[in-house]
Amino acid sequence: MFQFKQFSITQERAAMKVGTDGVLLGAWVPLINGPYNILDIGAGTGVISLMLAQRSAADQIDAIEIDQDAYEECVENFENSPWSDRVYCYHAGLDEYTDELFEEGDDYDIIVSNPPFYSENYSSGDPQRDQARFQDALPFDELVESAQALLSDNGIFAVIIPFKEEENFVALCQSVGLHPLKITRVKGTSTAEVKRSLLAFTRIEQQPLVDELTIELERHVYTPEYIALTKDFYLKME
Repeated sequence: MFQFKQFSITQERAAMKVGTDGVLLGAWVPLINGPYNILDIGAGTGVISLMLAQRSAADQIDAIEIDQDAYEECVENFENSPWSDRVYCYHAGLDEYTDELFEEGDDYDIIVSNPPFYSENYSSGDPQRDQARFQDALPFDELVESAQALLSDNGIFAVIIPFKEEENFVALCQSVGLHPLKITRVKGTSTAEVKRSLLAFTRIEQQPLVDELTIELERHVYTPEYIALTKDFYLKME
């Protein structure tokens, strides 16, 4: 059980536990368009959906998760949250979900994903964990195509990916008419290399806001910027 300030996450069965990446994305996603509805692709435990439920007044937050165990745990976490009336999880793959909604003409104001990102030919020996972690399970091009198909005219598509994939991912998005709105590059400490990129895209071409976020000054001593970003969620972050 992982306890946040306003909700808790059960994560015994899900392959991917609550981690810094998901919390960063949930806290960082720009909500400047006052979203009516939100889609979380590859929800895992549901932590990002619940963070966005806490941060926004969105009427409907849909999550999709293909892994059976993670899906069941996500449903449980949603039902036990203060926002159970507006968070929903579907046991579905992205392609079938996209096809169904695209045919119906539905779209979303926010689409968010903490996608699998180990693209190297490596296996942990645990198929469930590999599916949650490996890009093969959700290729970036499929993710971008679905976001383009399901994003509303003023919608925002946001992800967290390895920094080394940033240039490729931005080019992929631009090829389908999604342009960077905001880019935040994340490093563990001031002397560490940039490891992650938080990226937000819209259909409007503009000069993106680009900045950097450092998480720690030293071990377990967090920067003011990281505290400001996560203090509404973490219990001991003030």
